[in-house]
Amino acid sequence: MRDRLNRLLAVGVLVAFVGLGCFKAEEKVVRLRMSSTTSTDNTGLFEALNPPFEKKYGVKVDVIAVGTGKALRLAQNGDVDITFVHAREREIKFVEEGFGVNRREVMANYFMIAGPVSDPVKVKEAKTAVEAFQRIAKAKAFFISRGDDSGTHTKEKSIWQEAGIAPKGDWYLETGQGMGATLTIADEKQAYTLIDRGTYLKYLDKIEIRGVFEKQSPALYNPYGIIAVNPARHPHSKYTLALGYIAWVTSPEGQKIIANFKDKTGKALFTPLAVNKT
Repeated sequence: MRDRLNRLLAVGVLVAFVGLGCFKAEEKVVRLRMSSTTSTDNTGLFEALNPPFEKKYGVKVDVIAVGTGKALRLAQNGDVDITFVHAREREIKFVEEGFGVNRREVMANYFMIAGPVSDPVKVKEAKTAVEAFQRIAKAKAFFISRGDDSGTHTKEKSIWQEAGIAPKGDWYLETGQGMGATLTIADEKQAYTLIDRGTYLKYLDKIEIRGVFEKQSPALYNPYGIIAVNPARHPHSKYTLALGYIAWVTSPEGQKIIANFKDKTGKALFTPLAVNKT
């Protein structure tokens, strides 16, 4: 079954690239609309990943950076051609419900907890993320949540639920904003927050708070998936172009760009996940 799926994907990729050649020949600029997450956009990854694709195929990728929930809704409504997010269970459900096709995993990093260097509630000493959240809640230490239905917010809520805590009160603030903005607010207030490692490393020289819980446990694993909008639901979507982009980011060349995308200190922000990673 797996071999058959791989053969079908290979055929789809070939069709996609042939189609891209047609797009380039027929139009000066063809635009691919992609919804993605603020955490991905904040890192600057698309500034490295998209230009080679655009130059090679004469297209323009328009990235709409929002929380994962909104990114999926944009795709569900046919307002974009492709979505690139990080909430695996929601992505799988999105495909199962017929809104998306050809889902592939692209890359991953880990979530972590950032907070004051002094770490007043000793989050560093916690053995698990659940215990870390319990320490924060018990002490009513200031915690900043994205509160925006993003992949990060989804992960945060799952940890609170596992901890048996419904966070509320003056110590808990929901920003309703993206990862970069939320991290900046947490820094200003010297508060704790859950963040993906990629954004944290990108903002490291702009903030004073630091990673206080960085254990790379399965519970904090953060994979990113890419999905084409189902053309059967939205015939106007640029399905062939979307397939081409999926082929690009999962190709050896695209995966190499992801693997080599690092912060100023040389630390990689993401680990490539596609089969042909380099």
